[in-house]
Amino acid sequence: MLAEYFPILLFLLVAGGIGIALLLIGAVLGPRSKNKEKSEAYECGFEAFEDARMQFDVRYYLIAILFILFDLEIAFLFPWAVVFKQIGLVALVEMAMFLALLLLGFVYCWKKGALEWE
Repeated sequence: MLAEYFPILLFLLVAGGIGIALLLIGAVLGPRSKNKEKSEAYECGFEAFEDARMQFDVRYYLIAILFILFDLEIAFLFPWAVVFKQIGLVALVEMAMFLALLLLGFVYCWKKGALEWE
């Protein structure tokens, strides 16, 4: 019974050994600089002047969400268009409802000013 789990145990040991070996090789052969300036993050030749955790405008996220939404819409339209003749009129009505809901959401975002960038 335990012999059936031996390949899994062997796989875990080999994978863990490779992971530990790569970490050790990187620590031993990796660059070690005593120069403080060389070990700092490089940012276009300038000193870092802001915190990395700066706030973004919420409109950026709205545009990103809208992009993902309409990108997914296309992902649904292509397979539907390929099999349109086989699925018939019911699928046409369902896709029309789907596109109408997306259009309604787009108009709502447009009226709310989510697409306006000042």
